[in-house]
Amino acid sequence: MSSREDQTKEMRSKSGNQLREALLAEARDGRLPCARARQLAERLNIPYREVGKLADELGIKITQCELGCF
Repeated sequence: MSSREDQTKEMRSKSGNQLREALLAEARDGRLPCARARQLAERLNIPYREVGKLADELGIKITQCELGCF
């Protein structure tokens, strides 16, 4: 693997860890409003789809969906 690929993988890992921590911190009773999930995605520069995928893995339900992103 090239150093560029390694750097990309490392960046994804770091942002994934940040996202995991943020989702767990922000969710209440296993739920997170859509608007807040979108804010996290934008702040961490992560696609909405990835936020939704990790939320599913963590058992966090996205609520009050506004755009159908998750």
